[in-house]
Amino acid sequence: MSRSTTIWRTAGLFAAAGLALAACGTTGGGDGDGDGDATGGEGGTDCSGVIAYVGPLTGPAANLGINIVNGSTLALEQFQEANPDCEVTIEEFDTQGDPAQATTVVSEIVSNDDIVGVVGPTFSGETGATGPVFAEAGLVTVSPSATNPDLAGNGWDTFHRIIGNDATQAPAVADYLTGIDAQGVFVIDDASEYGAGLGAGVVEALGDLVVGTETIQVGDTDFGPAVTAVNASGAEAIYFAGYYAEAGLLVSQLRAGGYDGLFMSGDGSLDPGFVEAAGAAADGTVLTCPCAPADDEFAAAYEESAGQAAGTYSTEGFDAMNIFLQGLLEGNTDRESMLEWVNGYDAEGITKHIQFDETGEVAEVVVYAYPVEGGEIGLGEPIE
Repeated sequence: MSRSTTIWRTAGLFAAAGLALAACGTTGGGDGDGDGDATGGEGGTDCSGVIAYVGPLTGPAANLGINIVNGSTLALEQFQEANPDCEVTIEEFDTQGDPAQATTVVSEIVSNDDIVGVVGPTFSGETGATGPVFAEAGLVTVSPSATNPDLAGNGWDTFHRIIGNDATQAPAVADYLTGIDAQGVFVIDDASEYGAGLGAGVVEALGDLVVGTETIQVGDTDFGPAVTAVNASGAEAIYFAGYYAEAGLLVSQLRAGGYDGLFMSGDGSLDPGFVEAAGAAADGTVLTCPCAPADDEFAAAYEESAGQAAGTYSTEGFDAMNIFLQGLLEGNTDRESMLEWVNGYDAEGITKHIQFDETGEVAEVVVYAYPVEGGEIGLGEPIE
């Protein structure tokens, strides 16, 4: 998907929001095609509801969750301006990105009958830990960011993600590295469900180009053994599968240890926190993500709403929330009809055309490469 296509989609969606009827749908169980086919009116049935957000708002990877909440909030603000009779709220549940903490809040969520949909969970580990509970409760989830491929194989009819999984990101990483003729690649992961899965996928996609692997732990700050192993391998490029706090420290220590090759990482590192942790060592790095960059129109609206620049998963959070908002507008105000709505959803978002297969995977996927230069993360470009 080109940047011009993204801009067109944003403009079209913003225009559609402005033209939406300020009334609620009169029928439940909409067909999910996003065409507003419910016959609404001031006397229509209730279009109100509660949507939960599940993911980090504090902790070492909080920025990624905050981006999603801010994108969801922007979608809700625009929706309520166009549909003032629809009383919709977002209820936030902070997991700090920790699967153990996520399991402590999921019972509270499913026991609240007012909650008819979930934006999230944010990370793969917490998605895996809570998925069975959401499935048993029939509470539909749309994650803007959980990318472990195995999540779609659990048979949860409530699980959906609006982003490509790591099985789509890994081949794109391999295409990028072979395209620059990297002669040897060292792969490091952080042992998290996300990092281990992405790292294994990159190793498989690169094949004989891999000259070494290493595993660190989330929360580590001393990467001396990894630096030694990388330098001994003669690698011309490194791919780190993990989150931005460790990624920033890792590349900084690699540069201090004499490594001067390419450093790449994935969507878990695509955050200003990476640049902050890495300092000058961030320049020249490349970050990959199956997430769409914000175009100028979305970026301006987001900054006005959130008071900060759009970041990783902001656009996906916007799209995920809009799926639920349009479902409520069509009268899907209970869990059963909302699940049916999401399963059948087929409409344009600002990140892509959104349609889910029977496992909850989104049909359209584009992986982007984001360069870091001058202490700033640049505009993502599709990896061809």
